[in-house]
Amino acid sequence: MATIKSRLPKNIEIELWWADEARIGQKNKITRRWARKGTRPSAPLDQRTMWTYIFGAICPKKGKAAGLVLPYCDTDAMNHAMNQHLLEISQAVDEGAHAVLIVDQAGWHVTPKLKVPDTVTLLFLPPRSPELNPVENLWQFMRENWLSNRIFKDYDDKVSHCCDAWNKLVAQPWKIMSIGMRDWAHRF
Repeated sequence: MATIKSRLPKNIEIELWWADEARIGQKNKITRRWARKGTRPSAPLDQRTMWTYIFGAICPKKGKAAGLVLPYCDTDAMNHAMNQHLLEISQAVDEGAHAVLIVDQAGWHVTPKLKVPDTVTLLFLPPRSPELNPVENLWQFMRENWLSNRIFKDYDDKVSHCCDAWNKLVAQPWKIMSIGMRDWAHRF
């Protein structure tokens, strides 16, 4: 972080952002449900395997988020999607500020094909350490509250539910702050 700060103008504000991707499919997780004592709650289950991808980034200190919901992903699509996501994040950064975007070391985060905007610097998490990324907790929250215990009618319904879930989250900046804030990450 000190290296990044040394390359930026002295009084520029640094916004710490975290990013990750989630795959949402037909085979949803069954989460907690209310049921009468002594009974087992039922939940719908689907055996189809269609996926939708959410690219999400949060700035917990400010309660901001930037995201994209995409219908499919392969290597080329991931590179394109990550470039689009970086543009989305750069537009969410306050004017005159610089974003340090913390990501894992997935292939589409480290590819030389990535076009990182001038207002964004990538900082990589250590390998195999998803527990350090608060966006993982965000996915868990979204699944437990808005995306589980359901069968999507069709592909458009799934994309629509993913968009709705993301928009609900964005409308609750205090939730982004609560789930995403890591005291140790802001001690620079």
